[in-house]
Amino acid sequence: MTPRLARLVPILDWGRRYNRAALQNDLLAAVIVTIMLIPQSLAYAMLAGLPPEAGIYASILPIILYAIFGTSRALAVGPVAVISLMTAAAVGEVAQQGTAGYAAAALTLALLSGLFLLVLGIFRLGFIANFLSHPVIAGFITASGILIATSQLKHILGVRAGGDTLPEMLGSLLANLGQVNPITLAIGVAATALLFWARKGLKPALIRAGLGEGLATIATRAGPVAAVVVTTLAVWGFGLEARGVSIVGRVPQSLPPLTKPDLSFDLVRALAMPAILISIIGFVESISVAQTLAARRRQRIDPDQELIGLGMANIGAGLTGGYPVTGGFARSVVNFDAGAETPAAGAFTAIGLAIAALALTPLVYYLPQATLAATIIVAVLSLVDFGILRRAWAYSRADFAAVAGTILLTLLLGVETGVSAGVILSVLLHLYHTSRPHIAEVGLVPGTQHFRNIRRHEVRTHPELLTMRLDESLYFANARFLEDKVLDRVSDDKAIRHVVLMFPAVNAVDLSALETLEALNERLGEMGVTLHLSEVKGPVMDRLGRSRFLDHLSGQVFLSQWDAIETLTPTVCGGGAVTTRDAAAP
Repeated sequence: MTPRLARLVPILDWGRRYNRAALQNDLLAAVIVTIMLIPQSLAYAMLAGLPPEAGIYASILPIILYAIFGTSRALAVGPVAVISLMTAAAVGEVAQQGTAGYAAAALTLALLSGLFLLVLGIFRLGFIANFLSHPVIAGFITASGILIATSQLKHILGVRAGGDTLPEMLGSLLANLGQVNPITLAIGVAATALLFWARKGLKPALIRAGLGEGLATIATRAGPVAAVVVTTLAVWGFGLEARGVSIVGRVPQSLPPLTKPDLSFDLVRALAMPAILISIIGFVESISVAQTLAARRRQRIDPDQELIGLGMANIGAGLTGGYPVTGGFARSVVNFDAGAETPAAGAFTAIGLAIAALALTPLVYYLPQATLAATIIVAVLSLVDFGILRRAWAYSRADFAAVAGTILLTLLLGVETGVSAGVILSVLLHLYHTSRPHIAEVGLVPGTQHFRNIRRHEVRTHPELLTMRLDESLYFANARFLEDKVLDRVSDDKAIRHVVLMFPAVNAVDLSALETLEALNERLGEMGVTLHLSEVKGPVMDRLGRSRFLDHLSGQVFLSQWDAIETLTPTVCGGGAVTTRDAAAP
């Protein structure tokens, strides 16, 4: 087996070392995750506007394919809340919910998403996901959590309501409050309260009652199943369906069927951009979870191989009656905490779900939709993090603007607009930061060979020497900013005869920046000022050497700033003018 083949198909690597201890741990984790995933799969399919069985189908073959091609030992792949909401928003634009065309479009969306991820992985383009900043992602997920929870209130209340944005949803709910079904409301509130208590209070209560921590953990994870069982029995036993309580109804008793996505040109064109957005959001969520869990065990995650694993999982979903999937945070943490050692735990989970699809689906006939809605609400409210606004405001006003803008646009204009705005804001935020790089005027710290910002430290300078340190690579968007800073400073001080640009943090100089340096050299020369460079990195020096800039440079290129100051103004090394720190300056 070649290393390249083992990298492309990781199961060939870890599978050779699989043993009985790993098998036992993986089986236990699979049992716990399967118990958790059954109600979640049904609920997320409902959120996506699809029949409940689509959630189970999307959790069988995709998990197996990820176990073969993925690199995370603990990531649990399947339907998740945010991707389900994005699926509903995207597919709802091209087909009517409840129709065959809607289900076919969801298959196409999964296939397109899988192919896009696969292409990114094959060409090792995982860095594209870096264009979405974490604060913007956090803002989008927070807004999506609010939208998802709000969208499920109609099932809790037992009313008909719709809308894609927060104002539309709230307006529709208010308009239909007179139609609230009291029994449905009682079931929904009770299920929500039970699930919240199971998440926070059940485990401590069981431990106080004398149950071991391991069994208490399993019982806690089974909380959603308990809510499903109790409410289903209540609806069946008291005949509540006849009193207006909406139920899941018949779920096909079968394994996932082989399905053929609709690849008509118009549909593919309509779903291409949503598929790309879903792929990027899903990958960012998945890789962040996978890397966090892997770090706890000092394991390694290959982002490009993760793209291939998730791509194959989504292709599998598109060919077996599912819809787009990714790695879920809650399920992955449960899988990790339950002791999963290899991706085989996911394969065993898929087997458990297959058994459930064959044998258990008749048992959910009387399952109230209000219980599934409660499952979704409890799951997504943990995603809502308004604290990101406070943290962003305290750290960076620009980041705060991006986060707040993403949240507001998602809530007011919908998911697709919100995530598109998030991508644009992330890129604009990067351009804003890099287009206005930190440029410090520096001087010599007395008694050392270190140079620091004159506004922060007591340093030695010379009236004829201006040294400016650039803390960013030079490219088309920020080169003019540097030129303006230097010329403004020289124009304000007629005594300056030498300008030294320190480049310790400059990793690249593009062609536009090179032309700006050439223009700056020429203009300084016209003012009787010599331009020098110091601490230029090798690759940057190589690039400059391929141009004529160094031939025309009026000054020198110094290996270090100390060499520059010794050569140009040696008196500074032993004394000279002293600039004191300005504590009020930034």
